[in-house]
Amino acid sequence: MELSKNTILITGGTSGFGFEFAFRLLELGNTVIITGRNEQKLEETKKILSNIHIIKSDVSNVEDISSLYEEVTKKFPGLNMLINNAGEMRQITLHDDYDLYDLTREIEINLMGPIRMVQEFLPHLKKQQTAAIINVTSGVALGAFPIAPVYSASKSGLRSFTQCLRVQVKSTGVKVFELIAPGSTTPLNDRFRNGSEVNTKMLVSPEKIVDEAIKGIISDTYEIFPGPARLMRILSRLAPKFMLSQATKMGEKAMSGK
Repeated sequence: MELSKNTILITGGTSGFGFEFAFRLLELGNTVIITGRNEQKLEETKKILSNIHIIKSDVSNVEDISSLYEEVTKKFPGLNMLINNAGEMRQITLHDDYDLYDLTREIEINLMGPIRMVQEFLPHLKKQQTAAIINVTSGVALGAFPIAPVYSASKSGLRSFTQCLRVQVKSTGVKVFELIAPGSTTPLNDRFRNGSEVNTKMLVSPEKIVDEAIKGIISDTYEIFPGPARLMRILSRLAPKFMLSQATKMGEKAMSGK
């Protein structure tokens, strides 16, 4: 797919993969709109990327998605790419007490948010001559990460949804990509990276991951596995028990309930 002269909407664009996507896609000559929940961070991003367009919007809020659709399609009728990037990952020990609404917050943001964004924007994208949806999942979608059970469920669900979406829109002009991102040095991983049980050498910079994603989109590689995600893909098929045992070592003491 050609990655210039497009109009691209990126959720969660103030840091991590979202920011790197915005930076790179602006460099390639695209019109880029980013969203985020924090207005201050959006303004700070605007100071760094002066050509960016910013809109305060929360993907876990249905009303925000509807308002975002109306604003974006009115101001940017040429919108032809959607990157569902906004996400959250939390360490959750299920022995502890949680508010039942708060417990599923990652489902609302990481899974229901992209599903609703696709449902709202798909009719518009189908009208474009060329269009694409890029869903950012995770290596965790290939094998559970027990210390982050709700995040694991959300990314596994998003991977499945993305595969179904690709099948359903194959007769349209909308291409559906999935970025299966390995562990990265992004704010999403801060609370895990700062823990003594995490091997920081296994984390990949967002710049490298987005670079591979850009190459994959240009070459119409619909499932993009950067760096360690390629190994995780193999292990998930050949040695799933080993993969789970390795993931379990991170946070094993906290998960014991003792």
